[in-house]
Amino acid sequence: MTASLVAGLPRIDGAAVRQLWRDGREIALLDVRDEHAHAQGHPLFAAQLELADLADEAPWRLPRRGVPIVLLDDDGRDDGPAAAMLGPLRALGHVELALLDGGIAGWTAGGGELFADVNSPSKAFGELVEHERGTPSLPAESLWALQSAGADLVVLDARRFDEYRTMAIPGGISVPGGELLLRARALAPDPRTRIVVNCAGRTRSLIGAQTLINGGLPNPVAALRNGTIGWTLAGLPLARGLEQRFDAEQREGLAQAQQAARTLARRAGAVELTAAELARWQADGTRTLYRWDVRDAAEYAAGHLPGFGHAPGGQLVQETDAFAAVRGARIALVDGGPRHDGVRAPITAHWLAQMGWEVGWLAEAESADFSETGAWAPAQRRRATRRYQRPYEGTAASAETMQAYLDWEYGLVAQLARDGTHRFHVLQP
Repeated sequence: MTASLVAGLPRIDGAAVRQLWRDGREIALLDVRDEHAHAQGHPLFAAQLELADLADEAPWRLPRRGVPIVLLDDDGRDDGPAAAMLGPLRALGHVELALLDGGIAGWTAGGGELFADVNSPSKAFGELVEHERGTPSLPAESLWALQSAGADLVVLDARRFDEYRTMAIPGGISVPGGELLLRARALAPDPRTRIVVNCAGRTRSLIGAQTLINGGLPNPVAALRNGTIGWTLAGLPLARGLEQRFDAEQREGLAQAQQAARTLARRAGAVELTAAELARWQADGTRTLYRWDVRDAAEYAAGHLPGFGHAPGGQLVQETDAFAAVRGARIALVDGGPRHDGVRAPITAHWLAQMGWEVGWLAEAESADFSETGAWAPAQRRRATRRYQRPYEGTAASAETMQAYLDWEYGLVAQLARDGTHRFHVLQP
């Protein structure tokens, strides 16, 4: 990263940042504003990180001290919030630092696109997947009619379990997105059973449904169009406090899922890592490396590889801006240990590779290597000063707000084309 000095502070303009993204170079663009301001509009790969969270989050979000970091706020003033982050970052050992020249105002003045909401890269990618693959979807009214008629179907909720418990489609089963390919055959063993994947909005429904389609499930599969938002806008009742989850002991079709996941990962450009290759990635001081265990929280707590944090596969794909703040970094995944399955890591890798990440999954590990125990806490410690209220979260949002959110998602494919920095590619059949 080459930064110029203006008024004594290092700065870089938006055009240079966009070129680094296009070239696949490592760079962390940190939006130091609060989450609400960030959600009103930010560059595509900007990761929100304000000063209050820096000490807790920098060690795992910015693990390499030499990574180029660009800080942005509203206008990039010498006495603004972005400039105030320079000192604390230097104190943590970070050396390659610059301000985004002109902040958000400078970004837009230079022709840069602003993306609304949070987790925007993943949401835009999900829309691109539907656009290019024609992911089937079922409107809420049609699903309700099928359920009322006693049709042979299962509804699989791809969100986190806490989201599912808050509100869910009646009769739905909690199967977070990273678990879908591993669990779906046990939940719908008859290939004639229709599978409907839902989330609160669109992204996890689309990615979840396309995961099962890519994975070769013989069942008819569709996303619930617009998730619980679409269900609510149709005037249909949501269930609360549901507890139905997949059975972790059921692994019907494991060999088929393993073969499909590994084949898909390789086709997408992910690499299968040996222990020696992972060690080489870890020793490479010129590259940022994120290491994530994509199993569920209980499995991770029971035993995990030293140095690996916890990021369930579906949420990792959904929240790349949180779990991989350095665009252009490497990502290593594992699903091993005593309950090794060889499905969740490669199927997650196949999505991350399509999103432009250099990603690999560890294919060999001894159970004894999973020697650390206990929950992974860092991602739970956020203290954002002004949290953005998601339109798909809970039931408080108005119908107008929910519809506006859906309209924004529908426009993301066109916005990606205007922006031109994403490096996404969608795996074809």
